[in-house]
Amino acid sequence: MAKTVLLAFLSVLLVVAIILQPDAAFQSSLQGLTVWWNIVFPGLLPFLVLFELIAAFGLAHAIGSLLQPLMSRLFKLPGEAALAIVLGWMGGYPAGAEAAASLRKRNLVSKKQGQRLLALAHMPNPLFMFVVIGAGFLHKPIVGAIIATVVWMSALWVMFIMTLFSRKEQSDQNHSAPANDSERGSSIVQRAADAFQLGREQDGRSFGKALGDSVSASVQKLMMIGGFMIFAAVLAKLSEPLLSPLLAKAGLNFISQAFFEGHLGAYAAAVWDAPGAGMLGNAAAIATVLAWSGFSGILQAGYYITGTDLKLLPFAIWRIAHALHACLFMMLLWKPLTSILRAVLAHGATPTLAPAEPFSPEYAFAAVIKANDFPFLWQFSLSACILLAVLGLLVSIILLPFRRTGKSI
Repeated sequence: MAKTVLLAFLSVLLVVAIILQPDAAFQSSLQGLTVWWNIVFPGLLPFLVLFELIAAFGLAHAIGSLLQPLMSRLFKLPGEAALAIVLGWMGGYPAGAEAAASLRKRNLVSKKQGQRLLALAHMPNPLFMFVVIGAGFLHKPIVGAIIATVVWMSALWVMFIMTLFSRKEQSDQNHSAPANDSERGSSIVQRAADAFQLGREQDGRSFGKALGDSVSASVQKLMMIGGFMIFAAVLAKLSEPLLSPLLAKAGLNFISQAFFEGHLGAYAAAVWDAPGAGMLGNAAAIATVLAWSGFSGILQAGYYITGTDLKLLPFAIWRIAHALHACLFMMLLWKPLTSILRAVLAHGATPTLAPAEPFSPEYAFAAVIKANDFPFLWQFSLSACILLAVLGLLVSIILLPFRRTGKSI
């Protein structure tokens, strides 16, 4: 009862704030809409459609069978978890959260495994880090690669710590395999081919039906994500009168946007005038924001785990831990990475500790992001999707001769 009253009270306050600041609410909603259309929609749509098709034609089962030994030894997860991790890391949040929730609903992972998988699969879009942040925001494409490396390495490190201190879990019978069977390459390929055939037989949809269902479901999901992003952008803008004076005194102006929305927060961190830190300060702030993913990203993950026994509070705590480790990793690895890159790349391609030169003269927490500020990801996301599709086709061709025809599985 108390929770319901509190939510109703906050909703009324939000409506009153929008009425009192209609222009700010409208401009911030345009910010969220711009980021969604320029980045999130093209960055996620091809991967969501491809994931649905991979699952429909049995390739997900084959990949899970192939990677089962690796996932079990590293993260104590079943092989199917590998596809959720790949989807989350390549497509961006909340694609990984949806895949993790789907595996839990089908009882392919336990509750503890699903909680760890949910945390590990929730990652920012690599195209956003490489293209938009590196080339667009900071004018140094290599910095985008450094930020992506730090975000991924810190996520693996935190997951390794969680796995190391977690209790040893009993593997499900569906995923357990004899030791001598998993050590033989031929038997692994044979089991992957059998899983490939079984997954295709269980689905049974034609290519046209599967493609239509995939596109329809993916667009519906993206519309929901867009609503979350616009809502978070409005919250961030309306909270500025309360937060900005406090944050300005501490020199942390970007936090106002970063807390609510990861993409807008990354923009704010990129143009943040870090006192005395230069580009290192901007890169560390961006890595922290991306690892946190924003209140919007957490809500999106919470939407997908609805109906499962996965909890949002441990996920949010993991996001905080990941954000802190990402900042620490950037501070520790910046000098070694830039030194190595300076010896390999041409002069001027590597970043220095000089202050970053943002492409906009205004700070993001006070500026309206225009459409031309964010490069379109359509051509890049389609290229990456085609590459993944080709790789999937190659795996299918390799497994095809090993299928057992005329034999029940």
